[in-house]
Amino acid sequence: MSKQAQAATDTPLTGTVLAVQANFYQVQLQAAQNFPSSQLLCTRRSRLKKLRQQVMVGDQVVVEEPDWLGQRGAIASILPRQSQLARPPIANVNQILLMFALAEPKLDPQQLTRFLVTAEQTHLPIILCFNKRDLTTYATQKAWRDRMKRWGYDPILISLQTGVGLKALERPLREHITVASGLSGVGKSSLINHFIPDIDLRVGRVSERWGQGRHTTRHVELFELSKGGFLADTPGFNQPSLSNILPAQLGQCFPEIRQRLSQARCQFKDCQHMDEPNCAVRGDWERYPYYLNLLAEVTEEHAKRQMTATTEARTKRKSGKRGKIKNEPKLETKRYRRPSRRQLQQDLQNIDLDHLEHSSP
Repeated sequence: MSKQAQAATDTPLTGTVLAVQANFYQVQLQAAQNFPSSQLLCTRRSRLKKLRQQVMVGDQVVVEEPDWLGQRGAIASILPRQSQLARPPIANVNQILLMFALAEPKLDPQQLTRFLVTAEQTHLPIILCFNKRDLTTYATQKAWRDRMKRWGYDPILISLQTGVGLKALERPLREHITVASGLSGVGKSSLINHFIPDIDLRVGRVSERWGQGRHTTRHVELFELSKGGFLADTPGFNQPSLSNILPAQLGQCFPEIRQRLSQARCQFKDCQHMDEPNCAVRGDWERYPYYLNLLAEVTEEHAKRQMTATTEARTKRKSGKRGKIKNEPKLETKRYRRPSRRQLQQDLQNIDLDHLEHSSP
């Protein structure tokens, strides 16, 4: 073993998990550490599994027993997380890059609102990016930019085809872990291919029939940027879930509502900004109908979850004939519980004592 490798073995190894596949983890070692290899393919220590500690993409981890020749190692511990997302499953994210296209596929304001609300729920900074500006006129670009500013966002308009706007987008990505999210076919994989040419991610074309892109990203993975930071590509999806948002939380996911509440207050603390009197939010602003539609959706979803929880609390699942699953009402534990032997003996002793007391002269 060389002196460099020996020194590296004696030094605690820390790094960032770039990808998770099955029970293996690709770990990028910190650049400040002068090791024979920059990446190790690691397994997870059994004690982490016993403690039910899941290793996620973006985790900062400590690696033990590096095998520099085979580029292998074992994750011994996970450093405290600064943030954690459930969808996509990734840790220590600093910001979200929400990417849409001005054309091909056509930009839908209601669909864009769903993505923005989902991103706002994470309480992370949002970078709003519109690709394919080369396919639109200057008037269209200006109209979308002004429209987004009224919504409370300052979008960056780029063209991956011509390279316009890419330097303005690259600056906020430096020294951060950024998640790229958006519809399939808007250019997320192409953007990573531009910043990291050696990656060569698969790029899907937009379907002419449906106007939507094909899913080319299969799992979450971090890619290291040449000027510092990491960019995560995530599988595209057409309808982000709002299931984790409560009706009372939805309003805080709209910058327009936050701005109005900073200037005036509603009469009621639990105001949902529908038809309540003296509401400071209700009014003639563009996304107010979108807010009402989403409020009805999350309210219905919340009611379904409560009903399901009530049903599960009162019933139990039982296998019937031919493997059919059915729900049966749970018995009240206190009423139908069989008394213990100790309790029976205690009751008999109490009966004997009462008998002695009543029979004594």
